[in-house]
Amino acid sequence: MAGEPNAIFRGVVRSARRAPGAVAIRFVDRSWTYGQLVAAAVAFADELTRQGVHAGDRVAFLGRNSDAYAIGYLAVQYLGAIHVPINFMLREHEVAYILNHSAPRLLLTDDEFSAVAQAAVAATGPHVDCLPLRAPQSFQPFDFAEDQREPTELPRPAQIAYTSGTESAPKGALLSDQGLVHQYLSCIAVGEYLESDVVVHALPLYHCAQLHCFLIPSLFLGSENIILDRVDIGEVIETIQTAGATSFFAPPTVWISILGHPGFDPQKLSSLRKGYYGASIMPTEVIHRMQEQLPWLRFWNYYGQSEIGPLATALRPEEHEERPASAGRPVLFVETRVVDDDMHDVAQGAVGEIVHRSPQLLMRYYRDPEKTAAAFEGGWFHSGDLGVMDDKGYITIVDRKKDMINSGGENVASREVEEAIYKHPAVDEVAVVGLPDAKWVERVCAAVVLKTGSSATSEDILHVCKDMAPFKRPKDIAFVESLPKNPSGKILKRELRLLLSDAANI
Repeated sequence: MAGEPNAIFRGVVRSARRAPGAVAIRFVDRSWTYGQLVAAAVAFADELTRQGVHAGDRVAFLGRNSDAYAIGYLAVQYLGAIHVPINFMLREHEVAYILNHSAPRLLLTDDEFSAVAQAAVAATGPHVDCLPLRAPQSFQPFDFAEDQREPTELPRPAQIAYTSGTESAPKGALLSDQGLVHQYLSCIAVGEYLESDVVVHALPLYHCAQLHCFLIPSLFLGSENIILDRVDIGEVIETIQTAGATSFFAPPTVWISILGHPGFDPQKLSSLRKGYYGASIMPTEVIHRMQEQLPWLRFWNYYGQSEIGPLATALRPEEHEERPASAGRPVLFVETRVVDDDMHDVAQGAVGEIVHRSPQLLMRYYRDPEKTAAAFEGGWFHSGDLGVMDDKGYITIVDRKKDMINSGGENVASREVEEAIYKHPAVDEVAVVGLPDAKWVERVCAAVVLKTGSSATSEDILHVCKDMAPFKRPKDIAFVESLPKNPSGKILKRELRLLLSDAANI
């Protein structure tokens, strides 16, 4: 079958050549060896070709985690087409925006989201065919001997990752196959991935973190991968125990939920050797709690964003004791600086914007030359994150530029206030935002989730902030049952601001 050689697909083929009978993926009651995985991806690609997909075409995916999702992703890479993952939490008009912007040849969707998909397609200008996302029922073994296509070293578009669009319409970060391969190698090196790993994947595959930091790098190595369709904490604990899993990634909110789950028993996670966290800042109080409950488990902090594949820096296990709040140092293929508005390096310990230079970075923002130029102003990619760098090159994230609070003319980092509030023993989760205020410009507001069976008053929370400067202390405390989050576990501060702006909730 004709198709464009792709570095991502080639990486999985190499695993299949080494060990075709090894288990690549398990999902529910199905399992796929590496040989079967490659053959199924080729069969899937054949069907895409019959639907008119060619190299360079976009193929959108709207679905939960599954073996079909992983096989479909590899099929798209086999063809040299472009994967367009869509957050399944989006509403019809938001899905329609992505379809209009990316103009895919096909939209592949789970039955669960077919109504949303059909409504979005109906609201889309360019015609998009909508098909069910299914794994092939039959396929021919992949003939390695006959696969003589010559790979190319030229970067080819592989995925359009749409950003969350917190301040404007979502941007489509166009990632290349070569950039993603550099990203995979960075993950393998810093995360100490092994062929013998048994990896549980519960966070959404539409998100770069689970797909590109864990699933595809693990397939490059030949590891065994267990895919769960969603984050169900009880199922996660049971799967780790029964499968003897050695590696698991989750954002801080999921790790917090694991520790607080009624079925949690440290011994149920005794097979785990490597724990990874990222997607949002991990409070130091929580990492200490995790280390106390799971003392044998080595933890990595991964920091980055979709535009860089997404891994930019990492804090290794042996670095946690001295710098538990740090995001670590740049990974193998990334250079990082902390600069002022004129692109000059700030002094050590001073706050500046984090910028990167790397082959992992996006090729460009799809159909958006103005935002591309702005993002790469000065020759480095502007992350939009504020941070400090110490004399050893370790980065500590202070805040997103957009989340920095202007309280009485002074800047307040939401993370600093959150870290203080987490010291209260009754606090399970907290998020701090700024709301408009006639006197303060923005007033510091905290949304607090208490641990089950615990109690605390606003005065109790304010007491743990007593050593902070007055302009940093929260003016309002809201006790809530849960914080708004996306499926990746990231706290949605834009939604939280809307919630807290209602005076009845404060």
